[in-house]
Amino acid sequence: MPKLHRRTAYQPHVRWLAWLLLGIAALFMAGCAGLPSEVQRKPSTAISDGADTRLGRLVKASAPPGEPLSGFRLLPMPQFSLHARVELARRAQRSIDVQYYLVQNDETGRYLLRALRDAADRGVRVRLLVDDLYTAGADPLFSSFASHPNVEVRFFNPFPAGRERFGTRWAWSILDFDRVHRRMHNKLYVVDNTIGVMGGRNMANEYFLRDGGSNFIDIDTLVAGEVVPRLSSLFDMYWNSPYVYPIESLVPPTGETRQQLRERFDRLTTGPEELHPEVPGSTDLLGNNPLAKDLDAGELKLVWARAEAYADPPAKALGQTDEARGLPADESKDSVLYNVRRYLRGAENEIMQTTPYLIPGRGGMETIRLVRGNGVSYTIVTNSLAATDESLVHIGYRRYRAEMLRLGVELYELSPKRVEQTRRFGMYGSASGRLHGKSAVVDRKIVFIGSMNFDPRSMLHNTEVGIFIFSPQIAQQLTSLIGFIRLDGAYQLQLGPKGAIEWVSPASGDAADTILHQEPETDFWSRWKLELLAPLVPESLL
Repeated sequence: MPKLHRRTAYQPHVRWLAWLLLGIAALFMAGCAGLPSEVQRKPSTAISDGADTRLGRLVKASAPPGEPLSGFRLLPMPQFSLHARVELARRAQRSIDVQYYLVQNDETGRYLLRALRDAADRGVRVRLLVDDLYTAGADPLFSSFASHPNVEVRFFNPFPAGRERFGTRWAWSILDFDRVHRRMHNKLYVVDNTIGVMGGRNMANEYFLRDGGSNFIDIDTLVAGEVVPRLSSLFDMYWNSPYVYPIESLVPPTGETRQQLRERFDRLTTGPEELHPEVPGSTDLLGNNPLAKDLDAGELKLVWARAEAYADPPAKALGQTDEARGLPADESKDSVLYNVRRYLRGAENEIMQTTPYLIPGRGGMETIRLVRGNGVSYTIVTNSLAATDESLVHIGYRRYRAEMLRLGVELYELSPKRVEQTRRFGMYGSASGRLHGKSAVVDRKIVFIGSMNFDPRSMLHNTEVGIFIFSPQIAQQLTSLIGFIRLDGAYQLQLGPKGAIEWVSPASGDAADTILHQEPETDFWSRWKLELLAPLVPESLL
């Protein structure tokens, strides 16, 4: 029979004492923790002869004559996007450069790493750069992957100690918060310096419709041609920066041989949960084949256009910008924020934008007021409280909703229930749908796709990457995709007669629309929790 413990008067004091001692220990540990000071970072750059590879020759043969342009194919459907990355890895001959905020130690992350290791076995140089925020407990996986002679793994802005668990990492680094809360949010995948994939997706189950709880609606693009060397140079800027640490400088050697490390990698990436995705059937929402079908036929169907690519400097993650100090936002002309604002403010007729996290801040509201004052229609699609995976961000967002509506912004919020009911973006089953795509269409001729959210964290603290595509055809495709979300999966917001926000759920057929007067698809507790936390959350950290 189990022993029962009676609650005594001194137990609360014991618990408080335990928490106090734990806090003192955490501060002591944090004072002792520090990044390695003498780190050997072997410089390397993108290969220069990718045009001579099979993929390079195919890209060249597919390009139109005349002015050098870049080729694009939007990847709105998760199965097609994962398939494209893996097929490119399978056909790589010289190099694969991979940069992500998140490579999760789950079925999808391990599947990608295995595809990269298989490429390395063929002699392909693989450089993997991952932000260190979500690598807790994954050092055995990444270090065994890095043991391959053709593979290098580096972490951006790493945690120096307590690496086994997310909580212990933060405990060891609590005195270094201003550094460790700034992250590399970039997402980039380049093969043979000639073709790649970029956009909003990280490498984890929930980005590819494989999570049992919730999955993201996102957007990537296949990119080839003239702009790819620019993307590679942006990767090199991070890879060779002093804010990046080789995994060997953070993870002590285990004494295992290279063969033993290879066997460990095989054990970690195979088994009952190993991913074996089928080649996507038929065509995607835009009528495109799975990439393998085109590559096998020796053709590459792309939309060719002029493009510009930008990335924030790596140092952004380690210091406050002028805007963070409350000064005017005059960012570097190579930063993503500067160029997003430049093209939004230059709009003449229409802006359509998607962002999962919407906190415009002072600079964003200046942009909205400017373009609305010029008569430009402005539509934004974002997450509802029920759809968001960051409820604290919703606190910051809701402070701006009424003003945006008064300015004439058409505001839509994703409905998890409606996304589950539609099959346009895939079968969600019992999982809920959430928006994660970061995109914009300006005047039906300029498209932005990248990693930047419309919130202070992306604007001030995290590094981002993005591409601008000057193509009415790509703009029309993205406009259609955003339209699918608005029509099939979102509520439109409006101001009621007394100025309160209302959510309009469009009806089918001749039925009347349903108007809701509180955050849709939420319960009392989730709304009440936000009311409690709202006064305590600093907007600058959201």
